[in-house]
Amino acid sequence: MPDEETRTVNRTPVLRTAPDRPLPTPAQATPSRLGPVLVVGIVLAALNLRPAITSLGALFEETRTGLGMSGTVAGMITSVPALCFAVFGVTAPRLSRRFGPAAVVCAGMVAIAAGLLIRPFANGAVGFLAASALSLAGIALTNVLLPVIVKRYFPDRVGTMIGLYSMSLAAGTSLAAAATVPLTDALGGSWRTGLLVWAVLALLAVLPWLPVARASRRADRARATADPADPADPVAPGVGPRVVRSRTAWALACYFGLQATGAYITMGWLPQIFRDAGVSASTAGVLLAVTMVMGVPLAFVIPGLAARMKNQGAIAVTLGVFGLVGYVGLYLAPAAGAWAWALLLGISNCAFPLVITLIGLRAKSPAGVVKLSAFAQSTGYLISIPGPLLIGTLYQHSGGWDLPLALMAGLLLPQIVLGVLAGRDRTIEDECGMGD
Repeated sequence: MPDEETRTVNRTPVLRTAPDRPLPTPAQATPSRLGPVLVVGIVLAALNLRPAITSLGALFEETRTGLGMSGTVAGMITSVPALCFAVFGVTAPRLSRRFGPAAVVCAGMVAIAAGLLIRPFANGAVGFLAASALSLAGIALTNVLLPVIVKRYFPDRVGTMIGLYSMSLAAGTSLAAAATVPLTDALGGSWRTGLLVWAVLALLAVLPWLPVARASRRADRARATADPADPADPVAPGVGPRVVRSRTAWALACYFGLQATGAYITMGWLPQIFRDAGVSASTAGVLLAVTMVMGVPLAFVIPGLAARMKNQGAIAVTLGVFGLVGYVGLYLAPAAGAWAWALLLGISNCAFPLVITLIGLRAKSPAGVVKLSAFAQSTGYLISIPGPLLIGTLYQHSGGWDLPLALMAGLLLPQIVLGVLAGRDRTIEDECGMGD
């Protein structure tokens, strides 16, 4: 009869990677022929995680005028992404347990495409918000589960795949920011057409996830049949650390929230800041693209750099300082130094690949990664909800950008402090007394 330690490991392999029970490799989890398809699926999914937001940012003035939105309602539009990411992101672990992470990501891609197809035909702010919320719900689920997909199917290439995922996300963000206005002009000048074109990219992203989801479900059923005590998904109820007891988890969630606040304020309002300073609409879109495109190379570099460091606080401080300089520049000379400020804010916004990497570094177990990812993202997006709305209200009532820019710069100070705390060399399992 096996001893108690062996029985414990066999019953709960998700708590740690035991030498005799390795995590599933891509070949074990899905047929080997689908390995490249899964990589393509991850890239296409990541490409679609921001165009719904940045394409709107590039045409925000036209959309706001076309739908008759006030400044406060427009600020609410920029807060909707954070609200949806918080509300729907917290459901991702439960849906993953029920259907499997690949199937949920596939459904998320369908939701993104459907929302982008419906949204341009809305005749009022309410319908526009509802269609946007559908796309954002799909983005929220995918936000949480793509790092889990990487951890599950590429356990020996986590750094490389997280870098590829982050780089693709940044590429999609900048592509939508740069191309939306030129595409709109080329297709007749209607903001509705300019927003509609991004549904095509979302529909393409659905295709690779259909076979991956089917293969993953078959593999999970086969594994469950062979060993009913071995859960196919690493987030079985009651497994893993209680993240709310971890100080590092809270620091990471709050850091995520403040960096998300800055990112969504930038994506929603930066083109308007430049346009109010006298910059043309097309140039303002390109400037936003410059801000977003900085994430493409840095999103690949930062995860690898952070993984080699025991303490990642220095990276958080550096990114925060770049943001402070960028906001001060926007306050003093928004048009004269526009390209420099866009560049600096783009570097500062690379706090996102840093925080995604920290989620993997601050948890030891697959269950810990999933729970920390859901907790940090859902809590963080809740924290970020008031920011864009407050910026819109200040802009409307003050008649300028001085107060909003002061607030945006001020938020970077606690973000830097929280980044230092989240970057300390410790794990949530250790803080919750779980050890390995």
